[in-house]
Amino acid sequence: MQLFVGNIQGNFAEISGDESQHFSKVLRGKTGQELAITDGKGTMAKGIVLKINSKSVEVELVEIQENFEIRPYKIHIAIAPTKNMERMEFLLEKATEIGIDEITFLKTFHSERKNINLERSRKILLSAVKQSLKAYIPEIHDLVKFTDFIKKNHSATKLIAHCDSDFERKEFHKIIQPENDYLILIGPEGDFSKEEIQLAEENGFRGISLGNQRLRTETAALNSVFGLNWINN
Repeated sequence: MQLFVGNIQGNFAEISGDESQHFSKVLRGKTGQELAITDGKGTMAKGIVLKINSKSVEVELVEIQENFEIRPYKIHIAIAPTKNMERMEFLLEKATEIGIDEITFLKTFHSERKNINLERSRKILLSAVKQSLKAYIPEIHDLVKFTDFIKKNHSATKLIAHCDSDFERKEFHKIIQPENDYLILIGPEGDFSKEEIQLAEENGFRGISLGNQRLRTETAALNSVFGLNWINN
């Protein structure tokens, strides 16, 4: 059964925009057909199509699960995007499949990219949610200056992954704990600058090492996402 994302209210739901066009035009869906639907906020439901019009599809729900596969922890990755955006899009897709709650793009000293197509990024997240049958669409945030971001009041445990041996770093797999919220900073190919690492530590971030291998930016991020999900299984 194919999953769609839409608006759920009580025992009824509506899918619109690209979702309804895909159902009616591409899949040639019909009234009476059964489908799965999520609001992207944790509710997963099954329903029967009642009506199809030019702009939306109306669905009567026959089964509703709230807080579907909710996790007792949250993962937020803040990352300096690579020049090749395909690598970031791969990250968005795979991190969503594995399990992630929030992604922020950082503008750092060694950043290679100065803009992000957020609309395209959200479509990739949406596609990954549907493909992997998730009920939560990760939050995604546009580029923000590193110095501004780290000064915000983040409630999660704050970590910064870097390769600079002049600063203390703890082994990632030895310090993470289950059922904790984590915010992890992932730097660009040239790593964070010394000034950025120092500033992060002054704002409560702990330095971590992701292993002896020198990982590419998106690989480091996926390694972090996988590790945090693994320790909670």
